[in-house]
Amino acid sequence: MTIGIGFGLATYTFSSAKGYWRWVKRCDQAGVDSLWQTDRLISKDPFLECMSVMAGLAGATEKIKFGMNVASMGLRDPLQTAKQCATIDYLSGGRLLPAFGLGSNRSRDFVASGTATVGRGQRMNEALEVMTRLWVEDDVTFDGEYFRYDKATIRPRPTQTPLPLWIGGSSQAAIARTAAYGTGWQAAAETPEEAGKVVDKILASANQHKRGIDADHFGVGFGIHFGSWRDEPVRKMAADFEKRTGHAASRGFVVGGADEILQRIQAYADHGISKFILRPIGAGDAQMEDQTEQLLDGVLSKISQIRERSY
Repeated sequence: MTIGIGFGLATYTFSSAKGYWRWVKRCDQAGVDSLWQTDRLISKDPFLECMSVMAGLAGATEKIKFGMNVASMGLRDPLQTAKQCATIDYLSGGRLLPAFGLGSNRSRDFVASGTATVGRGQRMNEALEVMTRLWVEDDVTFDGEYFRYDKATIRPRPTQTPLPLWIGGSSQAAIARTAAYGTGWQAAAETPEEAGKVVDKILASANQHKRGIDADHFGVGFGIHFGSWRDEPVRKMAADFEKRTGHAASRGFVVGGADEILQRIQAYADHGISKFILRPIGAGDAQMEDQTEQLLDGVLSKISQIRERSY
């Protein structure tokens, strides 16, 4: 296992595109493992569209990997999504880390668009099979309940073979889905103990499928803020998190200093999680830059101190 630290955006808080690209280049040059864009289509708060961001990052960066955590397959066409991922991976020289999930049934993306949530699990299973086949097969013929394709082909194919496929969710169906199709798994609001149990179940299920998932392909994402729970950006996001997920904000955020963040990382590492998406919380360019610099100095520089679970 190797501990990897990526940075993500919970919301888009920069004053301009220049501020965002300045932040991206700082992360690229500082040795951050990866950048992650939250998937949210409908919101009163600013959110960049995740696939468009990945395409932009392919051209604007040189070393850093990037992904979306997690893109909802309940709202996407698998042929178009497979083509987008293949193109972005090709143009970036193999730096895409695609991650998919069902999407929360509390999400406004479903409600406002009138998209049914019933049957979305089977719909996602079909989509994952279609996409994984399109990335490696010459002709894909598929006749499912939700999708039908006759000798579909995409070119160019992804640079990475196989293209990574990270999956979110901790239900029994999500565990089975990850074991059958995934190359990695991302926890969300699971505690370290809960995430560890999911990791063990996924590895056991993958073994039954005669598939292997690398022990260091298990991750988690959470918001971080150097400061107090009383700070305005945190209060707003914590309230939104609790309303959207039904969980206490302490599951999805670490607020305080570097020690608290490192302790949370260690707690997850003790349970088999080795990849982390830390989302700095700030309002405006200056706060985001300050939060990021504190992350680089206080957390990224000390990550070698984390003890990793051995299998």
